[in-house]
Amino acid sequence: MTEIWHNPRCSKSRQTLALVEEKGPVTVRKYLEDSPTEAEIRKVLDLLSIPAIDLMRKGEAEFKERGLSKESDEDTLIAAMVDVPKLIERPVVIANGKARLGRPPESVLDIL
Repeated sequence: MTEIWHNPRCSKSRQTLALVEEKGPVTVRKYLEDSPTEAEIRKVLDLLSIPAIDLMRKGEAEFKERGLSKESDEDTLIAAMVDVPKLIERPVVIANGKARLGRPPESVLDIL
């Protein structure tokens, strides 16, 4: 089953969801309301093969307010994403044991 961590207010997230829906059924997780756990974030980071900083929205006020930076350790960054899911870059698509960030939206097509 395909899952998307989706924010309906984000145009990239809406575009990615439309592409994913064309390929088949999808579970839509509104991650701002249904926040991912630490274990789920760690799994997605592993599937994406990226460090936590690359899954973060560094321009959000909460990023600066928490004193986060590229030098922050993985545990600190992941804890921040758990506490403030708005800091998670969107959308994330998980399918077939893989994950992709939908930036650009077409980047998710190779895992569907």
